[in-house]
Amino acid sequence: MNQEEIKKTIEDVLNKIPLAFSEVCVLDGEVADCKKFVIKGSDSNLLIGRDGENLSALSHIIKKIVAKNDGEEVVEKFYVDVEDYHTKKIRKIKNICMTMANRAKTFRRDVELEPMSSYERMIVHSTLADDRSVKTESDGEGKFRKVIIKFVG
Repeated sequence: MNQEEIKKTIEDVLNKIPLAFSEVCVLDGEVADCKKFVIKGSDSNLLIGRDGENLSALSHIIKKIVAKNDGEEVVEKFYVDVEDYHTKKIRKIKNICMTMANRAKTFRRDVELEPMSSYERMIVHSTLADDRSVKTESDGEGKFRKVIIKFVG
């Protein structure tokens, strides 16, 4: 599916929900080779939900629809964002993991982060992948799975 078809799918889904939105913009995403579809509108808080839960569910539904409509073809990598909530969250996670990595280096100790989703953990792992003085590992089960930043030296 191309960008215009994905954008139309998002608009179709939003039109079935009784929430106001003004437009869907297509931008380059924070992750390489990934497009970002930003929903703008007055009901953005409802679309985002508590801790981004509604946005996550909406994104999941849209990706399933796009995958089903596209069959076995390779679907363009993309994610759905509302009023740049997702982008701001990625930046916040990167800032936290850099701060905690510096803490691990300063105190020469392992540092545990708060439990995160698999996507958030992937951001931490990729952000710190090139830092040779720390390594990252995921630990825990389900909703309690978190990243440990280990000092290597």
